[in-house]
Amino acid sequence: MPLGDLTPLTAPTRPRRRTAIVTAGLALVGALTLAACSSDPNAGAGTAPLADGQRANIVASTDVWGSVAAAVAGDRADVTSIINDAFADPHSFEASPRDAAAITDADLVVYNGGGYDEFIDDVLAGTPGKRTVDAFALFGTETDLHGDHDHAAEAAAAPVEPAAAEHDSHDGHDHDHGGVNEHVWYDTPTVDAVAKQIAAELGTIDPANAAAYTANAASFHEQLHAVTAITDSIAAAHAQAPVAQTEPIAHYLLAAADLKDETPEDFTKAIEDGNDPPPAAVAATRDLLADKKVKVLIYNSQTQDKATQNIREAAESAGIPVVEVTETLPDGFDYIQWQTRTAESLAAAMNAVH
Repeated sequence: MPLGDLTPLTAPTRPRRRTAIVTAGLALVGALTLAACSSDPNAGAGTAPLADGQRANIVASTDVWGSVAAAVAGDRADVTSIINDAFADPHSFEASPRDAAAITDADLVVYNGGGYDEFIDDVLAGTPGKRTVDAFALFGTETDLHGDHDHAAEAAAAPVEPAAAEHDSHDGHDHDHGGVNEHVWYDTPTVDAVAKQIAAELGTIDPANAAAYTANAASFHEQLHAVTAITDSIAAAHAQAPVAQTEPIAHYLLAAADLKDETPEDFTKAIEDGNDPPPAAVAATRDLLADKKVKVLIYNSQTQDKATQNIREAAESAGIPVVEVTETLPDGFDYIQWQTRTAESLAAAMNAVH
């Protein structure tokens, strides 16, 4: 078995991404209509505090963000993840009428943003005033996660103001993000900011439990330090070591570990977009592996196809360790367990290279 094996090797091959956008859009028209008819008339407001005894209803786009939300909410709120299938591809996910109704009725919606889970933006476009936490919008938030660990508790307790509920219109949302990688769940500072923002939003929705939400976010912050301690150790031992990956979902993990991705961009971009990579890019990637110019291959086992499977075989033939990564949680893992195991697998693979 490869290092870092988090999902079965019988995962289905990748569906071609973006091919169902037209039908997805048509499906959402009906979904939004049903949601509007079936939901509480005041559900879209999402601004009034809960009545005594009520529980906050949180909906997350994927179980990754659902796990973060659950860590902050504890047993005081209900969390539903729209995508919780270890083999699903969130890029091409189509929201059902039931999904749209759940998003519309939520007290708080937590999602990745950055064009990754566009079905959320599509539903929010018809739900003005909904309280949300958009992870991509929090990218770049300052944190101590790669700084002085002794001040972790102090930083985690710093107050965060709830974001204004200004989702009156998501029409014309610009998905050109200046080349910033949207897979921000691998960026621990962003995840930390998301947890703190969830705590702030829940504190406004459910003021009676605000202190508990803040404390839970602080505890989650501490747990994130266990993940960054591993990536810091990789960076200390293997700074700028060359690696390859089949697509750039673990970009921020590699950045935190100070590893250098040598994969041709034409290859990773084509794979991410669900296209066949250019022959020259395939040849260049295979050469990296055959000539042992990289130490490790980072492999997205969740959405694989013949091109990526061939690259994996080339790595294994060359004796290069393979570290598997995914876009949703493996069964039985929460966010911290998942990220810890992934970072540990990367460390083991790097340390195994001579």
